[in-house]
Parts: sequence; C-alpha cells; structure tokens
Amino acid sequence: MMQREDEPGTTSDTNEALAFAPVHVLAERLRTGALSATALLDCYLQRIRRHDAKLHAFVSVYESQARAAAEAADRALRSGVRLGALHGIPIALKDLIEIDGFKTSGGSLHWIDRRSSVTGTVARRLLEAGMIVLGKTHMVEFAFGSWGTNTTMGTPWNPWDARVPRAPGGSSSGSAVAVAAALAPAAIGSDTGGSVRIPASLCGIVGLKTTVGRVSNHGTLRLSETLDTIGPMTRDVEDAALLFSALHGADANDPQTLQQQPLDALAALRKPVAGLRLAVLAQTELGAVDDEVARAFEIALETLRALGARIDTLRLPVSFASLAELTGKIIAAEGHALHRNWIHRDDLPFDPDVRDRLRAGKTVSVPDYIDVMAQRRRLRHDVDALLSDFDAMLLPTTPLAAIALGEIDQSQAPMSRLTRPINLLDLCALSLPCGFTAAGLPISLQIVGRAYDEARVLRIGWAFENATEWHLRRPALSPDTAPGAA
Repeated sequence: MMQREDEPGTTSDTNEALAFAPVHVLAERLRTGALSATALLDCYLQRIRRHDAKLHAFVSVYESQARAAAEAADRALRSGVRLGALHGIPIALKDLIEIDGFKTSGGSLHWIDRRSSVTGTVARRLLEAGMIVLGKTHMVEFAFGSWGTNTTMGTPWNPWDARVPRAPGGSSSGSAVAVAAALAPAAIGSDTGGSVRIPASLCGIVGLKTTVGRVSNHGTLRLSETLDTIGPMTRDVEDAALLFSALHGADANDPQTLQQQPLDALAALRKPVAGLRLAVLAQTELGAVDDEVARAFEIALETLRALGARIDTLRLPVSFASLAELTGKIIAAEGHALHRNWIHRDDLPFDPDVRDRLRAGKTVSVPDYIDVMAQRRRLRHDVDALLSDFDAMLLPTTPLAAIALGEIDQSQAPMSRLTRPINLLDLCALSLPCGFTAAGLPISLQIVGRAYDEARVLRIGWAFENATEWHLRRPALSPDTAPGAA
C-alpha cells in the first residue's frame, strides 16, 4: 500500500508531512526559525512510539539524550550559531557504530550488553555537525546477510506491506525501515556486499555505497577488513549528498582515508547529464531478473536517454555471477577471522543462518584466500580501465522486490547478486527508487561509479530523481501499523 507525498487526509498523523520531508527541507525550516529542533524531534519520537512496536526498526531510542541535544540546538540556532545544514536534524545509526558509553550489539544477543568505550568517527562527525542521534537500529547479526532477517533480536517489518511481513533487506534493515516509515529523516548503514543498497532498494529509499577509504571505519564493528564501507540512507539524493559531505574525509584513525582529498558532492549535483556516457550490462550478465524489475529498469534507461545521456553495452572480463562468488569468499573468510573465537560455540545464542555463514568461512584456505585477493587486484585494474570510457554503469539494485519472509531460502542470496561485485571491484554506487510493482513494492535503480566518483553518481541520481516522482511515494502506515496490527 502506498500514497503520494501530497495526498491529504490518508493518515491520522498530524505531523505526517513534516516527518516525510527531506533533510534539506527540514534544514531550511530550522535555519529560518519556522521549525524548532525540539518540535522536529518530538515529531519523530511520536512516530516511533506509534509505529515501532510493529516495525521494530530501533534497538534503542535515546529519548532523554536526544531531547537535551535538541534543546541545545534550539538555543544555539536562536543565538545565531549554526554548525551547518545538518544542525538540529535527527539521525538513526546502525547498531554497529560505536558511541562511548552506549551499547552497541552488532545485531547479536551475544553482545546485547556490550558497551562501547570509543565514539566512532562517523558518529563524532555527525555530532559535530549538530545532528541529534535518535538511537540505534536493528540489523542482521554481525552484518552478514542480505535478506534483513534476525531470528534472535527480531526482523524489522518492511513498511510497504502492512499485512504480510516481507524482507526489509540487509544487513542495514532497521535503518532502511526507519527512513522509509519516517521514524527518522535519515540513517547510517554499512555496506560490505550490498548492505546499504539492498535494504534501500526493498524499502524504497536512497542508499549510497561509498568507496573504501572515503568514510572512516574507525569505531565501527567490522565484518570484512577489505570490503566494509559506511554510507547514508535517505529520502532523496540531495540528502545523501548532504550526509556524504559530513561523513567523508581523512581520519588519522583509519589510514585508508588519508589517500583522497575531500570531495564537494553538492557543487555539481544539479549539473545536467546530457552528454554523459552510461554503461549497461547484457541481460545474460544480470541473470534472472523479475519481469516487473526488468520493465522498470528499461523505463529508467529511457528516462536517462531523454535527459540526453548516451547508453551503451559494456562487456566485463568475467561474469557478474563469478564476481559475486569471489566477494562472498572474502566476506566469509574475513568474517570468520573476526568472529572465530565465539562463532563455533553452540552454547551462545547466535542466529543460526549467520552462524552457518560465518562457520563456512573456515573452509576458505589460506592459499584460496590469497588467490581470491590476487584475482581481485587484477579485476579491479581491468574493470577500471573499461569504465574509464564511461561516466557510470547502470543496473537494477536487486533482481526482485521484497518477498514474504515465509518464502525466503536462507541458503540462497539473490538479493546481493547485483551488489556484491561493486564491493569486490572497489567502486561506489547509488541505489534509488525507479518504480513499483503492481503490488505496490519498491523497485530500485543502481548507479555505479568508478572508485571515489561519488559526486558523479549523485549527480546522475539527482537528475533521474528530479525527472521522476518515485521518491515522493510513501508507505501507508496508519492504521495498519499501529501496535498489535496483524
């Protein structure tokens, strides 16, 4: 079930329009004094109280701390002190981002009482920008899973179907649900094989997968030392650019970030895409794609052609499926290395699906791991050379829309088939809505750029978004998602 952003009278929430407004609109209202940070916070806290009993997006909500921060923001704004465009804006954090003194579980009951002794660089930069942390969001245990399920701490409810529980996408499931249902105006997720883009796709929001080294991983719980990235999850592309601007940059605590100069993602955001050359893969490379997803993707291509972009077919040196398989080996091997001291214990309350995935990482031998990493280096070089002739590559984010939880086969990972290769090749990518199924479920376009080319993928995404209206739709939450609704 869905409704347009501008349809009146379809819910009983008095602050519905405010809750679903994008961050840049909220920021302008805060800047002019038309809105207070306290009133904005209250709007989201009310929605969390009303809807999260069913949606299960949040592990914890920092109401008292957030209220104190909002009051401080109001005092600063009234006195003319503004830290930037994000000052006074609430944000939700995936429960693998550390804040000193607060619990960070990584989606695991094993770590449910684990208290952080450090504040991650991501959290620190958002706080320094004046943002207000609403709380931590649910996730797949240890960030290892694309369906978004968590059998021990609970699976967030995809808000696009109020009656049938469907896959929210993982592993940043709670962050996506919180933004899609307007329990938060924006959230932070992590992406190792698609964990920002997949839930963004299934929940109908925007997700930015950053290049390794763009955003510091300091103070985040890790899955893969090679592939982990942090990125924003937002209602529209401009908001993703705003959050990216606050998040990225050099951090002495993460040496990977020291190689790149800061990027102004907002400067060229509104530049036209006419004349850009975009790549697509042959249908045989994409593998099985749902008919409705394929149609929405073709219409998205036509939209970009109408904007003046040229679209040509790119042939990769190896199959996309092979790239996804290599990515899976790296994640399993490195994830097992990080969790090997406890994941083989049968007396601990692990999600059985995640436990099995991590235990399987033990079977990746040292020679196999070295071989995979050597293949990755060669492929990164070869594909980068191919992409140098293009401004970006286009493909669906997920090959199908959200399926019912009861239909999930945990031994299969179709949702990450089109996202994992992007991590392997160390590229950046943007996921954004490009259509809906007949049943009202979101479909997503993935815009892939070369390493550190986030500004260009955001520019293409902004042009597409402003030529369409898919991002204006929202799930119809009330009354079906009131606590206890079936």
